[in-house]
Amino acid sequence: MSDPKAHERTGRDAPGRPVLEVTGLHRAYGTVRAVDDVSFSLAAGASLGIVGESGSGKTTTARIIVGLERADSGRVRINGRDRTGHRRGRNERLARAKDVQMVFQDPFLSLDPRISVATALREPLALHFPGRDHAARVAELLDQVGLGRRLAESLPRQLSGGQRQRVAIARALAVEPAVLVLDEAVAALDVSVQAQILNLLADIREQTGVGYLFITHDLGVVACVTDEVVVMREGRIVEAGPTTRVLAAPQHPYTRLLLESVPRPGWNPHHIAATRRAL
Repeated sequence: MSDPKAHERTGRDAPGRPVLEVTGLHRAYGTVRAVDDVSFSLAAGASLGIVGESGSGKTTTARIIVGLERADSGRVRINGRDRTGHRRGRNERLARAKDVQMVFQDPFLSLDPRISVATALREPLALHFPGRDHAARVAELLDQVGLGRRLAESLPRQLSGGQRQRVAIARALAVEPAVLVLDEAVAALDVSVQAQILNLLADIREQTGVGYLFITHDLGVVACVTDEVVVMREGRIVEAGPTTRVLAAPQHPYTRLLLESVPRPGWNPHHIAATRRAL
């Protein structure tokens, strides 16, 4: 459902301005540098992918942005406001949640199995917009993610994986964030369902102007839904730029390795493993 006021909520009246600015992030666990001097920006209404293997630092970066991890140093600014702090109080948590929301890989774990879809959507609305009748907004969110109102009273266990992820997306959109962080949000879904969710996300971005930060290991997802991409390895950014350019003409050996690791006719996993060890 298109919302004529979407541009007022997300800043689409100022296209191209940074809605998210990450500067010099560092996070170490003992001697391991999980995030090492990471900087990038996301324009309002744009879509940025962070790609890398497990352990590259991409998920830790995402968790710092949404406030689930504390950075040792560096800055996170959303809509010009400093959001570097780590849950310093209820007001800070609410303000940050209004700016940025996260959709996780497994919706069955992120949804409360005891409450219905409608209740899951009403909870953030009641928290951020108290004293209102939220029935119309719940119905709008259900329509927006393609579920329809017939599933409003269903429990998570009564839904398919794709339907649960649609609920998780609707819940994240409920507070009208400027940035939606999607951490491997389609990785647990069948390929056909992945395509449906990615098409849904593209439609939602067009309707609302929300900015996307995709955390993924899947270059197919990156190619499908992002404008720009950041490639991370061992906590550091090794390459960044427009998605079409990076995927068509990668400059760093690690980026080329990631592209070569995508299975296709003639793909040789033994060659890939040897190349990875050499890097």
